[in-house]
Amino acid sequence: MDQENLIHKWLLDDLSGKESKAFDELEDASFYKEIIEDAARFKASNFSTVDDFETFRDRFMVPDSKVKKLQWHKPILRVASVVAVVFGLYYFFLFNDVTKVNTMVAEKTTIELPDASQVVVNALSEVSFNENGWEKKREIKLEGEAFFDVAKGAKFDVVTPEGTVSVLGTEFNVKQRGTFFEVSCFEGTVKVSTGKHTTILQVGDNVKLVDGEPIMGKNSFDQPQWTQNRSYFQRTPVSEVLAELERQYDITVTTENVDTAQLFTGGFVQDNLQDALRAISEPLGLKHEILKPRMVRFSKHE
Repeated sequence: MDQENLIHKWLLDDLSGKESKAFDELEDASFYKEIIEDAARFKASNFSTVDDFETFRDRFMVPDSKVKKLQWHKPILRVASVVAVVFGLYYFFLFNDVTKVNTMVAEKTTIELPDASQVVVNALSEVSFNENGWEKKREIKLEGEAFFDVAKGAKFDVVTPEGTVSVLGTEFNVKQRGTFFEVSCFEGTVKVSTGKHTTILQVGDNVKLVDGEPIMGKNSFDQPQWTQNRSYFQRTPVSEVLAELERQYDITVTTENVDTAQLFTGGFVQDNLQDALRAISEPLGLKHEILKPRMVRFSKHE
């Protein structure tokens, strides 16, 4: 068996007894073993496999012709290669060990970050963060909605497609759904940066982005209502209210002659669809119909 096939099978831990002996007799066998052993000492907790053979070959195997020309350099090259691989893997896993949490329709979950900060994630949302680099940079990416209870410490950033929220230790809620962006402060102080605007929120303040401009408001409650299984809205477009209804009940909502851009203040429970439909339709002067088990239509009264 040629050298490349032996190394390929060695990486897959698929050598027979005879092949294993042949591999050990290779001139560079100890070199390849050193690379893998040294790299393993720096692997991330969730990393359990070595590179595929093609990647390993391209990075570490030197063609025979070059080996013959550089024989006197080989000890130095081996040391340099091991050092480069070890630090390359250390850097890669330190800065790329990203943890992602996704929630499904009608699902909520609570996660604890490396500094004991807690995040409650609403339905159809995603958060991601770098666990290994957390001590140097407390940053979490969010798409959807989440409530944060942040442990005191260095700056803590929540990055969304619409803006960044920065705190030192506090409780706040961030909602980013498409172009809808809202931040509510429940404890401490929160800095919200969106494009050209920076807004400082104190306890009880909230801010929404409307056509790219921040609009300040006051919280109606001392905690996000969705964490209590009730969705609540302050002067929010009906389109976003109906979208949240879909997320919480796993239904499809259609409208007929409804101005979905009009603003709605109110809320609905997340555990009784009929009550939720009435809570939306009655204040808006609409009627609702359940067309099939997972389809609802809102329309104007005739």
